[in-house]
Amino acid sequence: MALDLSALTNYVEENAQQLTAAAIFSAKTASLIEAKGNVQVGIKSAETINVLTTDAVFQAGGTCGFNSSGTTAITQRQITVGKIKVQEAICPKTFEAKYTQKALRVGSTYDYMAYATDFTNQKIQRIGAALETAIWQGDTTSGTANLNKFNGFATIINALGFGGAGDPINGNTSALTTLTKSNVRQAVDEIFLSIPAALLDKDDFVIFCGNDTFREYVVALREANLFHYSVEAANMEVVVPATNIKLIGVNGLNGTDYMVGICMSNMYLGTDMLNEQDKFELFYAKEADEMRFVVEFKLGCQVAFTDEVVFWKKASA
Repeated sequence: MALDLSALTNYVEENAQQLTAAAIFSAKTASLIEAKGNVQVGIKSAETINVLTTDAVFQAGGTCGFNSSGTTAITQRQITVGKIKVQEAICPKTFEAKYTQKALRVGSTYDYMAYATDFTNQKIQRIGAALETAIWQGDTTSGTANLNKFNGFATIINALGFGGAGDPINGNTSALTTLTKSNVRQAVDEIFLSIPAALLDKDDFVIFCGNDTFREYVVALREANLFHYSVEAANMEVVVPATNIKLIGVNGLNGTDYMVGICMSNMYLGTDMLNEQDKFELFYAKEADEMRFVVEFKLGCQVAFTDEVVFWKKASA
């Protein structure tokens, strides 16, 4: 009689002490803005960015007297923060029915969280990934919970339109209706040619695009055989050949076909407390016999000088 194991599933070793977290997008845009020091803290609801502008008018020297000339103005842009919280309850006894029971101590009462480090690390990363998207695509009129808490940069810029005083600059000068590998180099070049000359020497002027667009751009460069330029891309960033401008891919713009040319010093985040989204509680609620995760924070975006932004979107958009 032969041994029959057909009723058994194939053995898969399951390590009860390790849960592998999936690759998660990081909040790249927020970290870049924070590195520039453009985070306003202590905002409970809304606060202004106070923008001072002044000019310099030369006068003939060599004479006595004082003649006032020039103009100085203070304008304001408002940062309105969204109030966000993430809460989840987990019944530890659920772990008893699966291999995860090996992570439980002896006894039937669990006032602790199995895999607490894995859980909290991934939860915070997930929050960061959601914020990366909201920082660009957030729209308070959206029906999507992760997007309707505050307006993101792309939403703010897109709402301004083109042609008016203080409006962003149209980077799609040839009115492209698609953005593909075959024309993405042209689109990026048009953004570069649309940058005000006074901003070209700013070392923090960059072009943001989605990682999906960035991938098309890098492949287009490779296929163009631009061997006399360095086109190696690291960290989803590459210098546009023959320019001083860097193209930066961010997950927050994925799926939008938007590109934004802007000085990073022109981008502001507002919050109540710096990195508050990383400060969480994981505690045992005895009355419910469950573990609870809680984090609450505030975040908002704003651009100080809207007329110093080059915005690319499809002509049909």
